[in-house]
Amino acid sequence: MSDIFRDSPARRYRAIGTGLAVAVYVYLLAPLVVTVPMAFGPTNALVFPPESYSLVLFRIFFTSPAWLDPLSESIKVALGSTALAMFAGVPAGYWFARHDFFGKGLIGGIIMSPLVVPTIVTALGLYFYFSYFKISGTTLSLVLGHVMVTLPYVILMIVAGVNKLDRNLEFGAELMGAGSIRMFLTVVVPQLVPSVVSAALFAFLLSFDEVVISWFLAGSSTVTLPVRMFSALEWEVSPVIAAVSTLLMAVSLLVCIVAIALKKETPFNG
Repeated sequence: MSDIFRDSPARRYRAIGTGLAVAVYVYLLAPLVVTVPMAFGPTNALVFPPESYSLVLFRIFFTSPAWLDPLSESIKVALGSTALAMFAGVPAGYWFARHDFFGKGLIGGIIMSPLVVPTIVTALGLYFYFSYFKISGTTLSLVLGHVMVTLPYVILMIVAGVNKLDRNLEFGAELMGAGSIRMFLTVVVPQLVPSVVSAALFAFLLSFDEVVISWFLAGSSTVTLPVRMFSALEWEVSPVIAAVSTLLMAVSLLVCIVAIALKKETPFNG
């Protein structure tokens, strides 16, 4: 009997915790429950629940240059910013994880500063900076601006991956005569494949969804999909927005599934 009374508070706390977790998940998933059905609704208005169901909104999206051009621009910018972030972030993350040097904390703080500085402040600074060099409104400015957002996350993920690797393999390769670059490419990179792929997918998703920096840097011919969605919501409230949002959620879910699968497959996850 005493064991029952002793366990009852713990059970109550678990029940309260479970209830709070369920409430939080319901709150987070509520917008999805509303948005997804509207994506299959009529074309004249955003209605929940829809009076009828069809794929017309998706057909409009995939056949309208007003939506396909921003989609193409978003893909180009996301691919470009991801490539640059990976090219700089993978070796930088390895260097930060394996070496101590003067000013490491300061340099790391500068690299990670976009995570704490308000995005609108960063966007405004980039706008003035790129305007001075007369590249504002171009795809190049969007790519460089998005790198500032994606690079810190890439470095963090690579550092986390490197910290799980066995340094003895690197020492062994160097003792066998491999140079630093060869050792990095033949020993470190193959072990980091899950972290590299996860970082690339996450960087692509961040860049593709970025709206604040894109809003400041986009030109008339370089409008990205999130900026187009925001404009449509502000000026015309197009029902196609629901279809686009559903597609973006599906892509995000796919990226998360791939990242989780890679994490489970790697032998360095502890």
